[in-house]
Amino acid sequence: REALNHELSTLFNEMWDMDVNRLMPGKDYTIDLQGKAGATQQGDSAARRLFHNVNEERLKSIKTFATFISLLDNYETSTGVAEVVTPEEIAENNCFLDAILATKVMKLAHEYLLKKNLAKPNLADFKHQLYDIWFQLYARKGGNRPDSCGFEHVFVGETRRGKQILGLHNWVQFYLQEKRNQIDYKGYVTRKNKTRPDKDDQVLSIQFSWKGSVKPIGSTFIGVSPEFEFALYTIIFLLSEGRVTRETVKIEEYELQIVVCRHGHHIGTAYPVLLNTSSE
Repeated sequence: REALNHELSTLFNEMWDMDVNRLMPGKDYTIDLQGKAGATQQGDSAARRLFHNVNEERLKSIKTFATFISLLDNYETSTGVAEVVTPEEIAENNCFLDAILATKVMKLAHEYLLKKNLAKPNLADFKHQLYDIWFQLYARKGGNRPDSCGFEHVFVGETRRGKQILGLHNWVQFYLQEKRNQIDYKGYVTRKNKTRPDKDDQVLSIQFSWKGSVKPIGSTFIGVSPEFEFALYTIIFLLSEGRVTRETVKIEEYELQIVVCRHGHHIGTAYPVLLNTSSE
């Protein structure tokens, strides 16, 4: 087990506290955890949806969420199928980046990266850097067509040959897909010998099916703003040159390993892994 990164833990907790756009459990949304997912992927331990309700008015009234949601329908989720990016979609990507760059969370991330000489002081340059990391298209493995980007993988989700779910680590996308009956939540996943999560937990490991495949375990933050996730993953991505980076941090009561994989100069994937919760 890797040692806790205290510097990043302090920074991420500051961001967590600053994340005024985050939705609060029990107030802005309610989750329904139901049963523990089985080891075999055939079973379904959850007859109902994971998201019992979400205050969509609040979601859509927050600029970073509203601009984020507009990006979710911009992608062809099958890998191997080339993405076509329209001028409207480029404009939507820019609107989203402008919205998150105006938040305290991203400003703090920018300041931190400046101190480390990993970002340029000019906001327009920093925005360009973010665009490149997250939205620049590339070919996923075995392909030669630009069929993917970091944003699509992490936040929207992709499928490979209709047999495997890649990415999809974002709660808003999960909720919206669930609402359209595209996702079937199959139950929560616990660590070995751990107790069940509770409905106020803001990091969950879950099992679900989507587009005909099952994701045996997927972990995700719940309720957090898009800027919080963007800041977190961008920082870890820029701090390391390695293909796969795992940083152990403590955010609130959650001990997490944040995993970020790079695809050249771009994000390949990024997600939190729950190491434990405080209730044990």
